[in-house]
Amino acid sequence: MAGYPSDLSDKEWSIVKPFLGESKKRRTDTRSVFNAILYLVKTGCQWRYLPKEYPNYQTVFYYFNSWKHRGVLEKIQLGLTRRVRKESGKNEEPTAAIIDSQSIKSTLVSTGGHTGYDAGKKIKGLKRHITVDTLGLLLCVCVHSAAVQDRDGAEMAIKKLNRFWKNIGKIFADGGYQGDNLFNKIKNRFNYIIEIIKRTDKGVFKVLPKRWIVERTFSWIDTNRRTSKSYERYPLTVEAVTQIAATRIMLRKIK
Repeated sequence: MAGYPSDLSDKEWSIVKPFLGESKKRRTDTRSVFNAILYLVKTGCQWRYLPKEYPNYQTVFYYFNSWKHRGVLEKIQLGLTRRVRKESGKNEEPTAAIIDSQSIKSTLVSTGGHTGYDAGKKIKGLKRHITVDTLGLLLCVCVHSAAVQDRDGAEMAIKKLNRFWKNIGKIFADGGYQGDNLFNKIKNRFNYIIEIIKRTDKGVFKVLPKRWIVERTFSWIDTNRRTSKSYERYPLTVEAVTQIAATRIMLRKIK
């Protein structure tokens, strides 16, 4: 079939394939299925509008849903994070992380019990909490209502972070996470230290170390149209789409 720019190269497929655990021969070409998912995330199209060169959209959605609920997409993202870190000369396990959130507008499809209103950003929808390493690679993503305050959302995100990354000692954050209550909770529960990166020159634009890194990661993720708004019905699906976007970014970084 004619390839699309989002399709995996042979080398990229050789990296992804082991994570899928396809031990038996299937009638459906899983490489084509994965390419269809990448196409959907990159272009932002609807499932039933997938090009005919790919398998039937219902088949693609079935695999996507299965991989999402079994944690396969998350395992791919985590595995690639470790590999890219190693190829960059760093240890596979990071010792520092950076946390931030991004409120994303809901759509007619996604509006429901999971959404809320972020009064600060004046956005109705969901909030995507991410933690990244010092290279800007995604460590984990946690999605919840936009009405949840950053300090409360940070607890959920850091709890998830702790499931996968055990060597982190410090987490950098902006002023929205300021508060002894949160600091003490995170210190006592996970033994993480939260360090707030503050602006020193008010009213003057200045690139801040660490905070700039996580903002850049949001920019990388948002180059995929499916992540620009909340087009999904469930937070878990938003997390899966974010993981796929991060996977595509990291595949391009592997030598």
